[in-house]
Amino acid sequence: MHLIRQYEFGGPETLVVETADDLTPGEGQVRIAVSAAGVHLIDTYIRRGERMGALPLPELPMTPGREVAGTVDAVGPGVPAEWIGAPVVVHLGQANGGYASQAVANVADLFRLSHDRFDEAVVMVGTGRTALGVLEVADLTAGDVVLVTSAAGGLGILLGQAAHHAGASVIAAAGGVHKLANIDAEVKVDYREPGWASGLEPTVVLDGVGGAVGREALEALGVGGRLVIFGWSSGTPTEFTNTDVLRKGLSIAALGPRLIHRPGKLRELAEQSLAEHAAGRFAPVTQHFPLAEAAACHRAIEMRATVGKTVLIP
Repeated sequence: MHLIRQYEFGGPETLVVETADDLTPGEGQVRIAVSAAGVHLIDTYIRRGERMGALPLPELPMTPGREVAGTVDAVGPGVPAEWIGAPVVVHLGQANGGYASQAVANVADLFRLSHDRFDEAVVMVGTGRTALGVLEVADLTAGDVVLVTSAAGGLGILLGQAAHHAGASVIAAAGGVHKLANIDAEVKVDYREPGWASGLEPTVVLDGVGGAVGREALEALGVGGRLVIFGWSSGTPTEFTNTDVLRKGLSIAALGPRLIHRPGKLRELAEQSLAEHAAGRFAPVTQHFPLAEAAACHRAIEMRATVGKTVLIP
């Protein structure tokens, strides 16, 4: 098998391509011949040795990657043989071996697929479930004007689609309007431009950028507006004070704790996400890199040069 290994924290060059013996599934496990592996911005933070939130850094050496999709090609003791040949997708957990041509997972954690669009399935099992968590909190209506601050990312694209399905209008913001060329939105803005939020009147902000961008988006909200914070790709969360909340009667929510501390919630959302995709209501956008170019993939993400969800192909 082929895989990416990391022996020290640092730059993209620490992601090394290696070969290893094929994996052997244990009791209650299957082996997956991986066709697509998901990559996240948070993977680049972990690679550098930077913590985000309360999650500890993994021990080294490690193989990064949390989501894989492909075909079951071997089963361990206690697993029915009919799983062999099944198309599946699974979330492996934090930095847990996804950047590889094979992966082992508990059969209880698998989601069986009715198609072979493995790159899209990888999006839905992780990013899609996060999107549904954001939408549950945001509670969008047909009267809303929704500002998405990371609209060209894998998650932002899904949020914009869902807002339209709810009948809302979408303001898509990204670091460069060229990244929004194929994004469906009523308004498209470059948040690198001075005063980019001037004149916008969102009722809801879905913020995955934070920092100065998130702050400008918050200030654009009208009376009774809602801010849902689900990340901070800028490196710092959006700052706000009690005065900000009281002055306009804003509602502000952070997504993470709502999901992590609800047993079974993440699997429930992943099931819903995959169902939304199968029904055609989620249409993820993916950008592919060969597994051997994982380092180049990380560089592109850090340079904000990618659009949609980034996926490694073994």
